Amino acid sequence: MFARWFVAPAVLAAVMMTAQETPVRPSGKVLHDAAGDIAENPGKIDTSLLPKLTHKHVRAAMTKVADWELAHSEDKFTQDWTYAPLYSGLLATSATTGDAKYHDAVLHAAEKFDWKLLQGRYDHADDEAIGQAYEALYLEKKDPKRIAALKENFAQVMARTRNPEKDLWWWCDALYMAPPGFAMMTKITGDRKYIDFMDKEWDLTTEHLYSPAEKLYFRDANYLHRTEKNGKPLFWSRGNGWVLAGTARVLSTMPKNDPLRPKYEKLFREMAARIAELQPADGLWRMGLLDPEAYDMGEVSGTGFFTYAMAWGVNNGLLDKKKFMPVIERAWSGMLKCVYEDGRLGSIQPIGAAPTSLRAGSSWVYGVGAFLLTGSELDKMATGHKAVKNQEKK
Repeated sequence: MFARWFVAPAVLAAVMMTAQETPVRPSGKVLHDAAGDIAENPGKIDTSLLPKLTHKHVRAAMTKVADWELAHSEDKFTQDWTYAPLYSGLLATSATTGDAKYHDAVLHAAEKFDWKLLQGRYDHADDEAIGQAYEALYLEKKDPKRIAALKENFAQVMARTRNPEKDLWWWCDALYMAPPGFAMMTKITGDRKYIDFMDKEWDLTTEHLYSPAEKLYFRDANYLHRTEKNGKPLFWSRGNGWVLAGTARVLSTMPKNDPLRPKYEKLFREMAARIAELQPADGLWRMGLLDPEAYDMGEVSGTGFFTYAMAWGVNNGLLDKKKFMPVIERAWSGMLKCVYEDGRLGSIQPIGAAPTSLRAGSSWVYGVGAFLLTGSELDKMATGHKAVKNQEKK
């Protein structure tokens, strides 16, 4: 009897410790509801925001949108993929404006999460996406704890037994969620195993989902034969935005002499050129890229990721400024027309995998992140900034 009474507290303590180390994964509904909403009456568009590419005007738009998002979402911050672009965008907003509050909000969230990933799906790219923020914060203060969980997760992923029937990154969105983190881990550690693993998995996804004819990615294998109303193949805007932005983020970590770099530069230029061709006159790409007339309005998250990537490409000499600046300027002007007087950024498609219904008051954190990342690159183009000389081969 005494032995049983004595052991029980120790067992209980062990159980409690395990529970603390492995928190319960929030339900899908909780994560979904924390990521955005659809306002029935979002109010009036803020006509004071002008599309001039000056520090003053770009930063005014960034802070307006970032302040609204912080006020509405900071108490709901999660480790979910939906927030990964927002965290990157908030960090970029602080770097651009000099206001530390956006950076500090991300840092406080990372500390609250104890620098951990969501539990339960170690090999799912979505759950690795937040690691990009952890890596960015690690570069500021090289505390090993900041990337320990991500590093451990990557080790598990690389050691997994490959399933020949299903790619690791079987949906195109995954090329934003995981590869930039793997590439950055190589930059941090100096160990090529991360980027080499990433490259092999990227090739498999590209082999199965990329259309060389259209220079676009199908969302996943379920969409290989789906068509728009006009009979053309269905290529989802945000899905391709994830890929183009993910490619830019991978390239941003690669040394100029990396042997893998030419392949990713070629893909980046091909996709950017094709996407630029498909831009509607109002600057906002539609949810389905090859049948814009089938959609009532432009969509901001896909547009934001495209514009961020293109602006990054111009700033880093991968895209021709003369060719792409009109595309970038139209897109930025179009996105500003979706910012409401209170700072809500609307016309963002809810969580999904293909075109759906879209309402003007629809605002989701990943779209805000794309907008802020775009602003950070546009600010570099602003008065006084010289883009890197174009390196694109004629």
